[in-house]
Amino acid sequence: MKALFQKRRRGFLGRCSKYLRYVLNDHFVLVLMVFLGFLSLQYRQLLIAFPENTWPLILIVLAISFLILFSGRMATYLEEADQIFLLTREKEVLEEFEAASRRSFVLWSGLQVLLQLLLLPIYLKLGLEIWMVVVYIVVLLVAKYFLVKYQLATYQQQGVLNWSTAIQDEQKRKQTILRFFALFTTVKGISATVKPRRYLDGILRLLHSRQTWFYLYLRAFLRAGDYFGLSLRLFLLILLSLVAIDEAWLSLGLVLVFHYLLLFQLLGLYKHYDYQYLTQLYPLDKKRKMKDFQHLLRVILYGLLVVETVVAQLFIQEKIMVAILPIVCIFLHEVYLPIKLKKID
Repeated sequence: MKALFQKRRRGFLGRCSKYLRYVLNDHFVLVLMVFLGFLSLQYRQLLIAFPENTWPLILIVLAISFLILFSGRMATYLEEADQIFLLTREKEVLEEFEAASRRSFVLWSGLQVLLQLLLLPIYLKLGLEIWMVVVYIVVLLVAKYFLVKYQLATYQQQGVLNWSTAIQDEQKRKQTILRFFALFTTVKGISATVKPRRYLDGILRLLHSRQTWFYLYLRAFLRAGDYFGLSLRLFLLILLSLVAIDEAWLSLGLVLVFHYLLLFQLLGLYKHYDYQYLTQLYPLDKKRKMKDFQHLLRVILYGLLVVETVVAQLFIQEKIMVAILPIVCIFLHEVYLPIKLKKID
């Protein structure tokens, strides 16, 4: 049993490592290094000019600490078929769950300690002694231990493994990781879910169009998978970059990176209906499918670009830098997008 779960763990980690090379490409690493340098500089400035009113800073530090405290799921590597084929070896499976809980505690506790060491200068500036910080870290580690034990207990009812809950949680954990990699490259194995989102029905009625593929892709964008949610999250990151970062070049650089990631992610929507054979029976020209899809992407991306440009005008002082934003985005929409669409067609 141990060999089986080790094989699954190595297989999934090996798969993630293959996708990781697409994440850590030259451009992203360069942006990441610049961003980390910016954060280091801002951290240094914060320590030099420490604010007199420390309550907002205390709340932020506590929020960061509790965020990582409640982060992380236990990696069980359980699969759907195990509910049938491993039912007779349930006791051994529970032993593997115990080992998985220990690995989860070690991993996330290490990250918690590393985070607290990074925040140590702030604690000292707040007037805390070293022993106080050590006690605080120990309290967080103990809390993490009980959280992991609680998560392990949720998979058992009177010593009997709750197979359905454990399998669903493991699938959600894997899907979360794979969706992150899908921001940078095409990832296999991502399951699509349909969400009604009835509050968006007004948009569908408002934009009802005789262009069949445009309407179908719009419905898929609003309801299928995580396209709408991902677009919303990336758009919020764009607005946060424009509002919170004072350096114009860094702010606009991040905006362009997030805008490109959004465009790249929406390309996956093109093949959403390929598995539905009824769509292949439509008496429609295949070129119409590509045109309608490109039209939908332009509506979404140019709509976001208008908001981004207005916000940039309000929060960025260097207007010359702001002019770069629409120029680069128009290049992505009118030059890069058609090239990518020809490759995926």
